Amino acid sequence: MTATTGGFAETGRPGRADGAGEAAPKRPAARSWTATQFARNGDVAIAYDRLEGSSGAPLLLVMGLATARFWWPDGLVDAFADAGFEVVRYDQRDAGESTRMPETKTGNPFKALFGKRGEAYTSEDMVDDAIAVMDELGWEQAHIFGHSMGGLIAQRVALRHPDRVLSVTSSAALPSDVAGLGVLRYLRFGLLAKLARTKFPEGREGDIEASLAVWRGIASPGYPFDEEAARAWVEAEVDSGPRDTKAQSRQIGAQWHGAKLSELHHPTLVLHGEQDPILKVRAAHATAKAIRGARLVTFPGVGHDLPAALWPDVAAEVAAVAGLGNP
Repeated sequence: MTATTGGFAETGRPGRADGAGEAAPKRPAARSWTATQFARNGDVAIAYDRLEGSSGAPLLLVMGLATARFWWPDGLVDAFADAGFEVVRYDQRDAGESTRMPETKTGNPFKALFGKRGEAYTSEDMVDDAIAVMDELGWEQAHIFGHSMGGLIAQRVALRHPDRVLSVTSSAALPSDVAGLGVLRYLRFGLLAKLARTKFPEGREGDIEASLAVWRGIASPGYPFDEEAARAWVEAEVDSGPRDTKAQSRQIGAQWHGAKLSELHHPTLVLHGEQDPILKVRAAHATAKAIRGARLVTFPGVGHDLPAALWPDVAAEVAAVAGLGNP
């Protein structure tokens, strides 16, 4: 694990590159997710749930492009709870159990990504969905952790609603300021193009196979991939997001009109896998460079996921940026 703070590099102790002997922690019996609840942002219903048995500093989790909140690993959220957080996760609009928006003309996420005008809603609307969840919870402020596109939203929550945010963790994400063709400098197209070309059967089985294809593609090359565990999880929590290109297009095409990233003045942690097959690690460097005092941590052997062996380290880093402990 390599950490950089304010331009100065330090070397931390990485987990074993092969993940040997580092089994995922088992969930304490007292912890489970509450029943799904809903917050409202105008006509949009935002699904969320809270980890029962967690208490302490409020931590809101934001998942990536068109994927449900169920993609957060239980072991990771348990590590957050152990570190002193009350943990809540939610589905962004057009994902999971939240409101699916009306269809638009663009069904190709690449075209939507490089477009100059969103067809359905703005990134500000997506940011305000997070605030709606906080309002429903009665949280005046929270720490925000976002992964992939969720990391982008986490940055923008702090920029648009600075008084509601305590700290930001942006994981495997683009810097907020990048848009249009500027994204090209950070993207790796191999996996994205492969997934776009792959055809899956209609219905539940197709959703399962699409999710498994994503899991395999984003998995960390330096850590073992448990195909059996991944399949069991996918079959239990079937999610249509990985194959819903129209929802992906609406989300990825949502334009941002807010403040520059340099105006983010909250304690910030930037995480990124050095072998990320979707976003180059330079995206994380750009994000950290733009935010004064941001801490950058990159993980050797890690892809676009967060492998189980690193969950305690990730939770410790998030707790540290939140002021709850030292990394």
